[in-house]
Amino acid sequence: MKKLVFMLFAIILVNNSFAQEKFTIKANISNRNGDVLFVKNNNTIVKEIKVDGSGYFNSTFDIKEGMYQLYDGKEYTDVYLKNGFNLSLTLDAKNFDESILYNGTGAAENNYLAKKVLESSDSNFEELLVLTPEEFTKKINEKQTADIAVLEKGKYDPSFIALQKKAMGMELFQMKMEFKNKQAQLKLNNAPSPTFNYVNIDGKKTKLEDLRGKYVYIDVWATWCGPCRGEIPFLAKVEEKYKEKNIAFVSISVDEDKDFDKWKKFVSDKQLGGIQLFADKNWNSEFITAFGINSIPRFILIDPKGVVVNSDADRPSDPKLQEKLDSLLN
Repeated sequence: MKKLVFMLFAIILVNNSFAQEKFTIKANISNRNGDVLFVKNNNTIVKEIKVDGSGYFNSTFDIKEGMYQLYDGKEYTDVYLKNGFNLSLTLDAKNFDESILYNGTGAAENNYLAKKVLESSDSNFEELLVLTPEEFTKKINEKQTADIAVLEKGKYDPSFIALQKKAMGMELFQMKMEFKNKQAQLKLNNAPSPTFNYVNIDGKKTKLEDLRGKYVYIDVWATWCGPCRGEIPFLAKVEEKYKEKNIAFVSISVDEDKDFDKWKKFVSDKQLGGIQLFADKNWNSEFITAFGINSIPRFILIDPKGVVVNSDADRPSDPKLQEKLDSLLN
Protein backbone atom coordinates (compact mmCIF):
# COMPACT_ATOMS: atom_id res chain seq x y z
CA MET A 1 0.00 0.00 0.00
CA LYS A 2 2.82 2.39 0.88
CA LYS A 3 4.49 1.57 -2.42
CA LEU A 4 1.25 2.36 -4.28
CA VAL A 5 0.85 5.70 -2.47
CA PHE A 6 4.47 6.57 -3.26
CA MET A 7 3.97 5.75 -6.93
CA LEU A 8 0.80 7.87 -7.10
CA PHE A 9 2.64 10.74 -5.40
CA ALA A 10 5.49 10.42 -7.91
CA ILE A 11 3.04 10.46 -10.82
CA ILE A 12 1.41 13.63 -9.44
CA LEU A 13 4.84 15.29 -9.16
CA VAL A 14 5.73 14.34 -12.72
CA ASN A 15 2.40 15.60 -14.05
CA ASN A 16 2.78 18.86 -12.15
CA SER A 17 6.30 19.21 -13.54
CA PHE A 18 5.03 18.80 -17.11
CA ALA A 19 2.20 21.25 -16.45
CA GLN A 20 4.68 23.88 -15.36
CA GLU A 21 6.86 23.41 -18.44
CA LYS A 22 4.69 25.55 -20.69
CA PHE A 23 5.01 29.10 -21.92
CA THR A 24 2.91 31.78 -20.23
CA ILE A 25 2.35 35.36 -21.33
CA LYS A 26 0.27 38.19 -19.91
CA ALA A 27 0.18 41.35 -22.01
CA ASN A 28 -1.23 44.72 -20.99
CA ILE A 29 -1.57 46.81 -24.18
CA SER A 30 -2.89 50.33 -23.95
CA ASN A 31 -4.41 51.98 -27.03
CA ARG A 32 -4.51 48.53 -28.58
CA ASN A 33 -5.09 48.07 -32.32
CA GLY A 34 -7.31 45.04 -31.90
CA ASP A 35 -8.69 42.42 -29.55
CA VAL A 36 -6.37 39.62 -30.66
CA LEU A 37 -2.62 39.28 -30.11
CA PHE A 38 -0.99 36.89 -32.56
CA VAL A 39 2.12 34.78 -31.94
CA LYS A 40 3.58 34.24 -35.40
CA ASN A 41 6.42 32.27 -36.91
CA ASN A 42 6.98 34.38 -40.02
CA ASN A 43 3.71 33.95 -41.97
CA THR A 44 2.35 31.13 -39.78
CA ILE A 45 0.06 31.96 -36.87
CA VAL A 46 1.16 29.83 -33.92
CA LYS A 47 -1.32 31.16 -31.37
CA GLU A 48 -4.18 33.65 -31.19
CA ILE A 49 -4.62 35.28 -27.78
CA LYS A 50 -7.91 37.11 -27.30
CA VAL A 51 -8.27 39.98 -24.86
CA ASP A 52 -10.08 38.98 -21.66
CA GLY A 53 -12.73 40.84 -19.68
CA SER A 54 -10.07 42.71 -17.74
CA GLY A 55 -8.39 44.02 -20.89
CA TYR A 56 -5.39 41.66 -20.73
CA PHE A 57 -4.06 39.14 -23.23
CA ASN A 58 -3.41 36.08 -21.09
CA SER A 59 -2.48 32.56 -22.24
CA THR A 60 -0.47 29.46 -21.36
CA PHE A 61 0.52 26.98 -24.07
CA ASP A 62 3.30 24.76 -25.41
CA ILE A 63 5.83 26.48 -27.64
CA LYS A 64 8.87 25.25 -29.53
CA GLU A 65 11.94 27.19 -28.45
CA GLY A 66 12.97 29.86 -30.92
CA MET A 67 12.34 33.25 -32.47
CA TYR A 68 8.77 34.46 -33.07
CA GLN A 69 6.84 37.67 -33.64
CA LEU A 70 4.10 39.23 -31.53
CA TYR A 71 1.65 40.95 -33.87
CA ASP A 72 -1.20 43.18 -32.70
CA GLY A 73 -2.88 43.47 -36.09
CA LYS A 74 -0.86 46.50 -37.14
CA GLU A 75 2.69 46.26 -35.77
CA TYR A 76 4.94 43.47 -34.61
CA THR A 77 7.96 42.86 -32.42
CA ASP A 78 10.46 39.98 -32.43
CA VAL A 79 10.45 37.73 -29.36
CA TYR A 80 12.36 34.71 -28.09
CA LEU A 81 10.04 32.12 -26.56
CA LYS A 82 10.44 28.75 -24.88
CA ASN A 83 8.54 26.54 -22.47
CA GLY A 84 9.18 27.60 -18.88
CA PHE A 85 9.16 31.31 -19.70
CA ASN A 86 6.56 33.36 -17.83
CA LEU A 87 6.45 36.75 -19.52
CA SER A 88 4.61 39.89 -18.53
CA LEU A 89 4.47 42.51 -21.27
CA THR A 90 3.35 46.13 -21.17
CA LEU A 91 3.27 48.44 -24.19
CA ASP A 92 1.45 51.43 -25.63
CA ALA A 93 0.38 50.71 -29.24
CA LYS A 94 0.63 54.43 -30.07
CA ASN A 95 4.31 54.37 -29.13
CA PHE A 96 4.91 50.74 -29.99
CA ASP A 97 8.65 49.97 -30.08
CA GLU A 98 9.64 52.64 -27.55
CA SER A 99 7.17 51.45 -24.90
CA ILE A 100 7.82 47.69 -24.89
CA LEU A 101 8.80 46.36 -21.46
CA TYR A 102 8.99 42.75 -20.28
CA ASN A 103 9.07 41.33 -16.76
CA GLY A 104 9.27 37.78 -15.46
CA THR A 105 11.17 34.73 -16.66
CA GLY A 106 12.52 35.38 -20.15
CA ALA A 107 12.34 39.15 -19.75
CA ALA A 108 16.10 39.69 -20.12
CA GLU A 109 16.26 38.10 -23.57
CA ASN A 110 13.19 39.91 -24.88
CA ASN A 111 14.12 43.32 -23.46
CA TYR A 112 17.44 42.83 -25.27
CA LEU A 113 15.55 42.30 -28.55
CA ALA A 114 13.34 45.34 -27.96
CA LYS A 115 16.36 47.53 -27.23
CA LYS A 116 18.12 46.21 -30.33
CA VAL A 117 15.24 47.43 -32.53
CA LEU A 118 15.53 50.96 -31.12
CA GLU A 119 19.30 50.99 -31.61
CA SER A 120 18.99 49.81 -35.22
CA SER A 121 16.49 52.57 -35.98
CA ASP A 122 18.96 55.15 -34.63
CA SER A 123 21.82 53.89 -36.81
CA ASN A 124 22.39 55.26 -40.30
CA PHE A 125 23.62 52.50 -42.58
CA GLU A 126 23.66 54.90 -45.54
CA GLU A 127 26.62 56.70 -43.95
CA LEU A 128 28.59 53.44 -43.95
CA LEU A 129 27.89 52.83 -47.63
CA VAL A 130 29.88 55.90 -48.72
CA LEU A 131 33.04 54.85 -46.85
CA THR A 132 36.08 53.32 -48.49
CA PRO A 133 36.17 49.50 -48.45
CA GLU A 134 38.85 49.58 -45.73
CA GLU A 135 36.88 51.99 -43.55
CA PHE A 136 33.65 50.06 -44.08
CA THR A 137 35.22 46.73 -43.09
CA LYS A 138 36.79 48.28 -40.00
CA LYS A 139 33.52 49.89 -38.88
CA ILE A 140 31.30 46.82 -39.25
CA ASN A 141 33.86 44.52 -37.61
CA GLU A 142 34.16 46.90 -34.67
CA LYS A 143 30.38 47.00 -34.36
CA GLN A 144 30.04 43.22 -34.40
CA THR A 145 32.79 42.82 -31.78
CA ALA A 146 31.06 45.34 -29.52
CA ASP A 147 27.65 43.70 -30.03
CA ILE A 148 28.99 40.24 -29.18
CA ALA A 149 30.66 41.63 -26.04
CA VAL A 150 27.35 43.11 -24.85
CA LEU A 151 25.54 39.86 -25.61
CA GLU A 152 28.05 37.70 -23.74
CA LYS A 153 28.03 39.95 -20.68
CA GLY A 154 24.29 39.54 -20.29
CA LYS A 155 22.79 36.68 -18.30
CA TYR A 156 20.94 35.23 -21.25
CA ASP A 157 19.83 31.73 -22.16
CA PRO A 158 22.72 29.93 -23.96
CA SER A 159 20.45 28.98 -26.86
CA PHE A 160 19.39 32.61 -27.21
CA ILE A 161 23.03 33.72 -27.33
CA ALA A 162 23.76 31.16 -30.04
CA LEU A 163 20.76 32.34 -32.11
CA GLN A 164 21.79 35.97 -31.78
CA LYS A 165 25.38 35.27 -32.82
CA LYS A 166 24.07 33.43 -35.88
CA ALA A 167 21.80 36.39 -36.69
CA MET A 168 24.74 38.78 -36.31
CA GLY A 169 26.73 36.71 -38.78
CA MET A 170 23.89 36.85 -41.30
CA GLU A 171 23.49 40.58 -40.76
CA LEU A 172 27.21 41.12 -41.31
CA PHE A 173 27.05 39.13 -44.56
CA GLN A 174 24.05 41.16 -45.76
CA MET A 175 25.82 44.43 -44.96
CA LYS A 176 28.86 43.33 -46.94
CA MET A 177 26.68 42.36 -49.91
CA GLU A 178 24.85 45.70 -49.74
CA PHE A 179 28.17 47.54 -49.66
CA LYS A 180 29.41 45.52 -52.63
CA ASN A 181 26.26 46.36 -54.60
CA LYS A 182 26.58 50.03 -53.66
CA GLN A 183 30.17 50.13 -54.87
CA ALA A 184 29.09 48.60 -58.18
CA GLN A 185 26.34 51.22 -58.48
CA LEU A 186 28.73 54.10 -57.79
CA LYS A 187 31.01 52.91 -60.59
CA LEU A 188 28.13 53.42 -63.02
CA ASN A 189 27.70 57.06 -62.04
CA ASN A 190 29.17 59.45 -64.63
CA ALA A 191 29.62 56.52 -67.05
CA PRO A 192 27.63 55.63 -70.18
CA SER A 193 24.47 53.82 -69.18
CA PRO A 194 23.76 50.22 -70.11
CA THR A 195 20.93 50.20 -72.63
CA PHE A 196 17.56 48.48 -72.99
CA ASN A 197 15.12 47.65 -75.78
CA TYR A 198 11.82 46.62 -74.21
CA VAL A 199 8.22 46.10 -75.27
CA ASN A 200 6.03 49.10 -74.47
CA ILE A 201 2.35 49.20 -73.58
CA ASP A 202 1.43 49.54 -77.29
CA GLY A 203 3.24 46.32 -78.20
CA LYS A 204 6.13 48.08 -79.92
CA LYS A 205 9.73 48.44 -78.75
CA THR A 206 11.36 51.37 -76.95
CA LYS A 207 15.11 51.57 -76.45
CA LEU A 208 17.12 53.99 -74.35
CA GLU A 209 18.68 55.55 -77.44
CA ASP A 210 15.19 56.69 -78.55
CA LEU A 211 15.23 59.09 -75.61
CA ARG A 212 18.64 60.59 -76.33
CA GLY A 213 18.60 64.39 -75.86
CA LYS A 214 16.41 64.17 -72.74
CA TYR A 215 16.99 63.39 -69.12
CA VAL A 216 15.53 59.98 -68.34
CA TYR A 217 14.11 59.08 -64.92
CA ILE A 218 13.60 55.32 -64.68
CA ASP A 219 11.37 53.49 -62.21
CA VAL A 220 12.07 49.75 -61.92
CA TRP A 221 9.00 48.13 -60.38
CA ALA A 222 6.48 45.25 -60.48
CA THR A 223 2.73 44.97 -60.07
CA TRP A 224 3.11 42.71 -57.01
CA CYS A 225 5.44 45.14 -55.19
CA GLY A 226 3.64 47.08 -52.43
CA PRO A 227 6.32 49.78 -51.94
CA CYS A 228 6.41 50.23 -55.74
CA ARG A 229 2.68 50.84 -55.87
CA GLY A 230 3.04 53.22 -52.95
CA GLU A 231 5.32 55.43 -55.05
CA ILE A 232 2.90 55.63 -58.01
CA PRO A 233 0.85 58.63 -56.76
CA PHE A 234 4.06 60.56 -56.03
CA LEU A 235 5.48 59.66 -59.43
CA ALA A 236 2.31 60.91 -61.11
CA LYS A 237 2.70 64.29 -59.39
CA VAL A 238 6.35 64.55 -60.46
CA GLU A 239 5.42 63.64 -64.05
CA GLU A 240 2.74 66.33 -64.05
CA LYS A 241 5.10 68.99 -62.67
CA TYR A 242 7.79 68.34 -65.28
CA LYS A 243 5.63 67.41 -68.28
CA GLU A 244 6.82 70.49 -70.21
CA LYS A 245 10.47 69.94 -69.29
CA ASN A 246 13.21 68.07 -71.11
CA ILE A 247 12.76 64.80 -69.24
CA ALA A 248 11.20 61.41 -70.00
CA PHE A 249 9.70 59.24 -67.30
CA VAL A 250 10.14 55.52 -67.90
CA SER A 251 8.69 52.69 -65.83
CA ILE A 252 10.23 49.24 -66.37
CA SER A 253 8.30 46.27 -65.00
CA VAL A 254 10.19 43.17 -63.86
CA ASP A 255 7.02 41.09 -63.64
CA GLU A 256 7.38 37.52 -64.90
CA ASP A 257 6.48 36.77 -68.51
CA LYS A 258 3.34 34.91 -67.43
CA ASP A 259 2.07 38.15 -65.87
CA PHE A 260 2.39 40.25 -69.04
CA ASP A 261 -1.38 40.62 -69.43
CA LYS A 262 -1.72 41.37 -65.74
CA TRP A 263 0.84 44.16 -66.17
CA LYS A 264 -1.02 45.61 -69.18
CA LYS A 265 -4.30 45.57 -67.27
CA PHE A 266 -2.72 47.21 -64.22
CA VAL A 267 -1.22 50.00 -66.36
CA SER A 268 -4.57 50.55 -68.07
CA ASP A 269 -6.73 50.36 -64.94
CA LYS A 270 -4.47 52.71 -62.98
CA GLN A 271 -4.00 55.00 -66.01
CA LEU A 272 -0.24 55.09 -65.42
CA GLY A 273 1.63 57.83 -67.25
CA GLY A 274 5.08 58.03 -68.73
CA ILE A 275 6.62 55.34 -70.93
CA GLN A 276 5.58 51.91 -69.68
CA LEU A 277 7.95 49.04 -70.53
CA PHE A 278 8.11 45.33 -69.79
CA ALA A 279 11.63 43.93 -69.21
CA ASP A 280 12.61 40.80 -71.08
CA LYS A 281 13.73 38.01 -68.70
CA ASN A 282 12.46 40.12 -65.74
CA TRP A 283 15.19 40.14 -63.02
CA ASN A 284 17.69 38.52 -65.39
CA SER A 285 17.36 41.19 -68.05
CA GLU A 286 20.76 42.65 -69.00
CA PHE A 287 19.81 46.23 -68.09
CA ILE A 288 18.55 45.09 -64.66
CA THR A 289 21.61 42.98 -63.87
CA ALA A 290 23.99 45.67 -65.15
CA PHE A 291 22.67 48.00 -62.45
CA GLY A 292 22.85 45.26 -59.82
CA ILE A 293 19.15 45.58 -59.07
CA ASN A 294 18.03 42.97 -56.55
CA SER A 295 15.27 44.91 -54.79
CA ILE A 296 12.54 47.28 -55.92
CA PRO A 297 11.45 49.96 -56.29
CA ARG A 298 14.68 51.27 -57.77
CA PHE A 299 15.15 54.59 -59.53
CA ILE A 300 17.81 55.65 -62.03
CA LEU A 301 18.55 59.06 -63.53
CA ILE A 302 20.32 59.39 -66.89
CA ASP A 303 21.38 62.59 -68.68
CA PRO A 304 20.62 63.63 -72.31
CA LYS A 305 23.89 62.10 -73.53
CA GLY A 306 23.09 58.70 -72.04
CA VAL A 307 25.41 59.12 -69.06
CA VAL A 308 24.27 57.92 -65.63
CA VAL A 309 23.66 60.83 -63.26
CA ASN A 310 22.62 58.60 -60.36
CA SER A 311 22.35 54.80 -60.47
CA ASP A 312 20.30 54.84 -57.24
CA ALA A 313 18.27 58.04 -57.52
CA ASP A 314 15.85 59.48 -54.97
CA ARG A 315 12.29 58.16 -54.89
CA PRO A 316 9.39 60.30 -56.14
CA SER A 317 8.15 60.57 -52.54
CA ASP A 318 11.47 62.15 -51.49
CA PRO A 319 11.55 65.97 -51.87
CA LYS A 320 15.24 65.65 -52.78
CA LEU A 321 14.24 64.29 -56.20
CA GLN A 322 12.49 67.49 -57.24
CA GLU A 323 15.38 69.55 -55.86
CA LYS A 324 17.74 67.55 -58.09
CA LEU A 325 15.50 67.80 -61.14
CA ASP A 326 15.06 71.55 -60.64
CA SER A 327 18.83 72.02 -60.53
CA LEU A 328 19.25 70.04 -63.77
CA LEU A 329 16.27 71.30 -65.78
CA ASN A 330 15.98 74.99 -64.86
